[in-house]
Amino acid sequence: MTIQQPSEAVMPRSCPPEFRRKVIDLVASGRKAAEVAQLLGISDQTIYVWRRQHLIHTGQLPGTTSSDLSELPAARKRIAELEAELAIHRRAAEPLGEVTSPKGGAKPSA
Repeated sequence: MTIQQPSEAVMPRSCPPEFRRKVIDLVASGRKAAEVAQLLGISDQTIYVWRRQHLIHTGQLPGTTSSDLSELPAARKRIAELEAELAIHRRAAEPLGEVTSPKGGAKPSA
């Protein structure tokens, strides 16, 4: 059994922020998301996602802003680098941990 692919693959595309803003404004003015979606050739689900993200950016809904999301990969990479560096330091310090500290190992002189 073979699965047939649709003749036209719908690829997600990035829309400029100005376009998104105009779409959000149209919906905010009272037009239905499905109507705007059909008129502009985008998915109504896309409009709902854009609107929700707009509400998050403006502080009307809790959530992660786009700027926070864009910083996450760099932060995760830096954390991984720091964890690797810490592991190296811990391995290097293991032999030193076996030596008795001078403060705790010697008796005070009389």
